[in-house]
Amino acid sequence: MFNKILIANRGEIACRVIQTARRMGVATVAVYSDADRDALHVAMADEAVHIGPSPARESYLDQARILDAATKTGAEAIHPGYGFLSENAGFARACAAAGIVFVGPGADAIAAMGSKSAAKRIMGDAGVPLVPGYHGEDQSPATLRKAADDMGYPVLLKAAAGGGGKGMRQVWQASEFDDALAAAKRESMASFDDDAMLVEKYLTQPRHVEIQVFFDHHGNGVYLAERDCSLQRRHQKVIEEAPAPGVSEALRKRMGEAALDAARAIDYRGAGTVEFLLDVDGSFYFMEMNTRLQVEHPVTEMITGLDLVQWQLEVAAGQTLPLAQDEVTITGHAFEARIYAEDAEQDFLPATGTLSFLRPPVESQHVRVDTGVVEGDEISVYYDPMIAKLVAWDENRDRALSRLGRALADYRIGGTVTNVEFLYNLATNAAFRAAELDTGFIERHSDELYQRRAVDRERQVPVAALALLLWRQREGSVATFGESQSPWRSQSAWRLNQGAVHRFAMACQEETLDVCVEQVGDSYHISVGEISATIGGELDGDALLYDWQGHRQRATLAGGPDGFTLYGAAGACHFREVPPDTGEADHGADDGGLVAPMNGTIVALLVEPGTAVEADTPLLVMEAMKMEHTLRAPAAGTVTGFLAAPGDLVDGGAALIEFTPTGDSE
Repeated sequence: MFNKILIANRGEIACRVIQTARRMGVATVAVYSDADRDALHVAMADEAVHIGPSPARESYLDQARILDAATKTGAEAIHPGYGFLSENAGFARACAAAGIVFVGPGADAIAAMGSKSAAKRIMGDAGVPLVPGYHGEDQSPATLRKAADDMGYPVLLKAAAGGGGKGMRQVWQASEFDDALAAAKRESMASFDDDAMLVEKYLTQPRHVEIQVFFDHHGNGVYLAERDCSLQRRHQKVIEEAPAPGVSEALRKRMGEAALDAARAIDYRGAGTVEFLLDVDGSFYFMEMNTRLQVEHPVTEMITGLDLVQWQLEVAAGQTLPLAQDEVTITGHAFEARIYAEDAEQDFLPATGTLSFLRPPVESQHVRVDTGVVEGDEISVYYDPMIAKLVAWDENRDRALSRLGRALADYRIGGTVTNVEFLYNLATNAAFRAAELDTGFIERHSDELYQRRAVDRERQVPVAALALLLWRQREGSVATFGESQSPWRSQSAWRLNQGAVHRFAMACQEETLDVCVEQVGDSYHISVGEISATIGGELDGDALLYDWQGHRQRATLAGGPDGFTLYGAAGACHFREVPPDTGEADHGADDGGLVAPMNGTIVALLVEPGTAVEADTPLLVMEAMKMEHTLRAPAAGTVTGFLAAPGDLVDGGAALIEFTPTGDSE
């Protein structure tokens, strides 16, 4: 076994590898960019080496710097995690040339699967079933379009060198093909430095089922059951589960043996995943093989009781697989939910921000949290906005899903928008509980999934008002400039010969509410519109302890001046204080410009200045957090100018387009 390894990655996967290595007695070296100087994986590792500026191309993708760090620290092996250099054949060869073990398959295997079109040919020759499609070398738009026209719409455009949903577009009719191809090529070039595409027939109700395989250097190979990854947005997985519901032992064996055939065809070593589309009739088709550990590997670990990172290190060190196929067992059911800083209601737009409040659920044999962040960390524009992977296990699917729902309800995050509420809606959705799965599930159930849980106005709003009042009183009592005893800083609402009455406004679910609170002894009489209640309570740190008609309860308050979330038994209640209107607001500030949704890079300007456009016309493409985002015309009008050019770095909120709606006067 190795004495020391370097992890060429960041975030939760770097922390995950460090945990296993430490348990095995293997020393670890972390690498970090400027943005990650104080990151959790840096603190956890035995050593850490700075490898460059924040952009990944200048740090985590810089092969020379990573190899230099490994050489200088005496690391015998490099674990690449996933993403970044994990499927880079050139990096695997460079490791071998430097005498360092690459914890993954050989460079030739990576190269064989790195091109989706080449992978299809290899799998076809190996007898692995394939989806009908075009995987040829002629990449002219005319050839690609003819292939799509010939097989019939809908089709799926996929980056030949891609993965993770990058460079992928569904095309439902011929009129959409050219724009979709251009966008897919741009995204593929930005993500993989390669814009070669393949075209496949798009199955309308398939499930995404993948097989975890493992091979050692002695000819032994096993499959470790399957995972269902059908719940996806933007072709990226949201919730995964293992084993896949409804998959019989006979079907599992057929898919598992096909996956082993796929791996043998490229002389595979280490951990890999063979991904299939499973159709409603039980037929399955090879999609791709990921030549690395998958993000969703924890669900396989939970049902098999195995540590796949330990297996990776043992295989890389030349050891044989610990189990034969007939020794692999499955116990119970597991789910993984990917928690991101993103706005589900805005097409999953990635978000940045500081994690001002972070309280994950308590871990146990049933609940696991894989994360690379702690409270106070920043979600940076430079990297994927994942906060954590929440994993739940129990003896059967229904119980495991209940565990997941409860854990999501207990996951409390402040400082940035997240997808936690969307995930909760998924986990508690009746159709999902019934395992009515396919890759179109989220779109089909969008009306149910994108709704915020309704606030219980009678119960939650008064408690939220109390929490806001107690927070204001506490913050107002903080000493500033030696004025802690000043009556002007008091939040007690004291009045001569009158009761203490507080009046303020708060916004909840896009409604502004006038609040009146009268202190009566140790209690508070709260009136919010037609709602009234008398509640006793105190704010102890972030814990709100309150008593409502003899019913004592606890809630958690997250947030600050920009907004709050109150987490309690009835769910989450989002609200903020509305400042008084002093009449000084600038009501004429809106000049018709369109702004950047976040920090990012301008990719393309899609129209010329002076062009008259219809509502929803694509105007500009920017890239941020490894995804393309298109700004569209908010109404019919004229694009009078652009305020940024392709290649420019822009800040979130910066005006990018000068736009005049039709009918507006000069």
